[in-house]
Amino acid sequence: MLEKSLQRLGDDVIRIASANLKRLKKGGGELDKTMKADVKGDSIIFTMAEYWEFVDAGVKGAGGGKSLRKVTNNKFKYTDKKPPFMAFNGWSIKKKIAPRNKKGQFTSRKSILYAIATSVFQRGIATTHFFTDALDEGVLGLEGYVSDEVLLGLIDKISLNNDNITIQ
Repeated sequence: MLEKSLQRLGDDVIRIASANLKRLKKGGGELDKTMKADVKGDSIIFTMAEYWEFVDAGVKGAGGGKSLRKVTNNKFKYTDKKPPFMAFNGWSIKKKIAPRNKKGQFTSRKSILYAIATSVFQRGIATTHFFTDALDEGVLGLEGYVSDEVLLGLIDKISLNNDNITIQ
């Protein structure tokens, strides 16, 4: 019974988190594709791309540019080190951002990638709560299936860290 409930919780959380990413127009990428939930005994282990926490909690920008994005945490912030500009290469290709010269010919992508990295450094990454909201909704969705004591026990045992999220 408990293992079935945990599997249901894991499947629901992944489904809701994926829907949240799609709603925020961040779906279909590596983060969305790597999310999974594994039940082992009386634990659920959620795994996903290592940068999930930055997308979920947001990153406060260093400032010095236009208005900062809304970030509701003080956990992550840019101070002196910019994100690597090549990290935006795949994203810029997917979004069909390609620089051209005055003749309309494609030019090197490095300058536009550097500009994007600088903008992210200054403005930050907005908070999405794509996973934390899904986890809350998934746990609350178990109300009719498990007792209140089990539900409160699950909430107490949620452990978040960079590598994965575990409910033991």
